[in-house]
Amino acid sequence: MEAEAAAETSGTDNADNAEDGGYGGYLDFGEDEGITIFGAPETTQQMTVITREEIEERNARDLASLLEETLDMSVTRYGGGYGNQTELSLRGFDTERIAILIDGIPVNSPRSGEFDVGQVDINNVERIEVIYGGSDTKYNVSGALGGVINIVTIKKQPQGLGFEAAFSNTGYLPGTYNRRHEGGKKGEAHIEDLVDMQSLNFSAGYGAKDFSWRASLFGNRAGNHYLYKDDYGFARRKISNEVLDWGSGAVFILNLSDTAALISDTKTYYTYKNYPVTPNSTGSAVANDFQLTENILFNAPLIFREDLGTEASVSYQYSGTRYGVNIKSFDHYLTGINRWNWYPNEKITLRAGMDWRFLYVNSQSATETQPVKTGNQGGLYITAEFLPLTRLMIITSAKGVTDTKRGVIVPKLGLRWDAASWFVLKNNYFRSFKFPDFDDLYYRSLDSFFVGNPNLKPEDGIGADLTGEVTPNKFFNINTSVYGQYTTDSIHWVKSAGGRWSPENIGTAWFIGLDTRPNLILPVNRGIVESITFGVTYQFQLSWLLNGNLGLTNGYRIPYMPTHIIGGSVDLKWKTGSLFFSAHYESTRYADTLNQMPLAPYCAVHLTYNQGIGSHITAFGSLRNILNAHYESFAGYYMPGISLILGVRAKLPPKENAKP
Repeated sequence: MEAEAAAETSGTDNADNAEDGGYGGYLDFGEDEGITIFGAPETTQQMTVITREEIEERNARDLASLLEETLDMSVTRYGGGYGNQTELSLRGFDTERIAILIDGIPVNSPRSGEFDVGQVDINNVERIEVIYGGSDTKYNVSGALGGVINIVTIKKQPQGLGFEAAFSNTGYLPGTYNRRHEGGKKGEAHIEDLVDMQSLNFSAGYGAKDFSWRASLFGNRAGNHYLYKDDYGFARRKISNEVLDWGSGAVFILNLSDTAALISDTKTYYTYKNYPVTPNSTGSAVANDFQLTENILFNAPLIFREDLGTEASVSYQYSGTRYGVNIKSFDHYLTGINRWNWYPNEKITLRAGMDWRFLYVNSQSATETQPVKTGNQGGLYITAEFLPLTRLMIITSAKGVTDTKRGVIVPKLGLRWDAASWFVLKNNYFRSFKFPDFDDLYYRSLDSFFVGNPNLKPEDGIGADLTGEVTPNKFFNINTSVYGQYTTDSIHWVKSAGGRWSPENIGTAWFIGLDTRPNLILPVNRGIVESITFGVTYQFQLSWLLNGNLGLTNGYRIPYMPTHIIGGSVDLKWKTGSLFFSAHYESTRYADTLNQMPLAPYCAVHLTYNQGIGSHITAFGSLRNILNAHYESFAGYYMPGISLILGVRAKLPPKENAKP
């Protein structure tokens, strides 16, 4: 068999069938010539892809904004502006219960399960894969209750030396506002709010036959000094929420042979933030974080024999965190991954592998009874892919996971049926499972009002989904999924009668939902306009919180989970540029488990413009929240009103690849 590159189409699965309608591209180890860890090329789950072209056209400030505006993902920001803690949501599960990967390697914090979206330089991303649903079998990572987000960074370079750079400024609409604690006195407009945030990105790369390298650097300075209305309708100006961050990356690729490569990937990230004590506070606590990551990756689509392949990585991450005066932590994580793929014949593919993570946490807190903590988590998996019929694929998988104290088998059954050249049906049945994070088990605050619970049970659940992909022609496609999932022992921090907060296994819930995404492309070819693309997203989800004596008839919904998410977009393209319009609507959400704190529905509308100037320069501009919508992302924390981003991007590709 010969490897065939899988086609990428935003909003659809990125695996093409062979010309005979089967899976002739089965030896494909992913795009980008297999130079990063990809896992299995096939998945029976719902999957969407954001391409490099879309990333450049959207001009989003960070990863969360890109996912929200491109895929209509639900995003909760604890603070409002750039650099604040952000929660992503897939099928009702937050970031701690989504497996976040960079080049196939898990990057969720073992301490908290969180992931800082600011550490991702989206100018250095090749594409983003979003896989919906529990029990992942594409990358076979643990803890994916809601799904997987895999961020594939740019690595291999074209032959020769090339450069890229981008600079942008974000400004907020200045105006008068009510001063805090000054008896209703008005504050004057701050013209400097027009230059509230600056972002700079630079990268250089060189490609040769036997090796290539790429180096990148990015930085952001954000004041987050925007105007908003507080709970009483008074105009306020956000302060004490400033952010300064920067990051760098260096990738070196050595081609050992035509079918094997060794990659060294080093990343750093530093951030200095002011965290407001309360939503409207003039005081703040200072936090600064530093992260260093080193990944050594090996990829050999063919090794030892023509029907055997492997990919492996060893990753080290250091994370140093300081918050306020007394809270600090210095953590070390070591992760190993190995995957093997065997193709005994055209009807069967066997995949097996392991992942293991060693954790060393040093909290250096005077209140900690055990400041230094160590732990291990990982598992082994085996997956069999059968082709009983030309157009039918069955995936059976079992993964054994352990934290050295207990072990659990996580099974999954998936099917993919290419019923016709224009219709694909996918079906999955799975168990989802996740061990508690370190903070849930051991955390203790300085005042001992927040105390971990070492007796927590893992989160466990089952689920099923059905996805249909219809593509009658190259101009129209629609992807629709229906799903249901039941989760027990979900971990949440609760307040006791004495005022102490502690995590408990109180979260039991049912989820059912519908996700449909039609997409229409009109090839105009009149004047300068080449095409117009219309996209629509509708996500419907019902959730039932079943804590204690609550049942389905009580109707309590999971906090921060809207029942309806509606998105719409119009993408107008011409030869040298594009205009992208998007709208994102979320229905009522609740900030508490008793559903007594509703957050009003909102609709955010954005407009982005790109225009090429000559062969190497693109000017871009974005209007965010055009309607100046007033809404809370997290209770008490209001999002910015209208803002304007202006910037320029320059590319100097190698001469042999430069356009005439």
